[in-house]
Amino acid sequence: MKTNAFEVASRYVYPSLRRRLVEILREKGLKQTQIAELLHITQSAVSRYLRMDRGALIDVAQFPDIDDDLKKLAEEIIRKRPTEYEIHSMLVQISLEMLGKGYVCSFHSQIDPELNPAQCRVCLELFG
Repeated sequence: MKTNAFEVASRYVYPSLRRRLVEILREKGLKQTQIAELLHITQSAVSRYLRMDRGALIDVAQFPDIDDDLKKLAEEIIRKRPTEYEIHSMLVQISLEMLGKGYVCSFHSQIDPELNPAQCRVCLELFG
């Protein structure tokens, strides 16, 4: 295994979750500048997420439970306006949930051909 689970989470899962969160906030009618302010990121980053230039490798919406978590997070962000660190913490928790449920295994094996999902149970055991 050349690419470990934490690398996959930080390089692919987390950005994909953030991209989907931006999409959900946009679907709620927020402007890019409002989304940027709420998420403590730049308007340019919001634009890149919406253009699928960032975080587009994993379609998080295909996992209904994760998508529901992100929709709840979006509502909380609008309502409570959490800090950058609180948002980061919640996104990390959702990332670990994805790993623990095995949602990332097939993607991980695509970017690391040495990985055999049938033999690897690291994420399931650590985060499941």
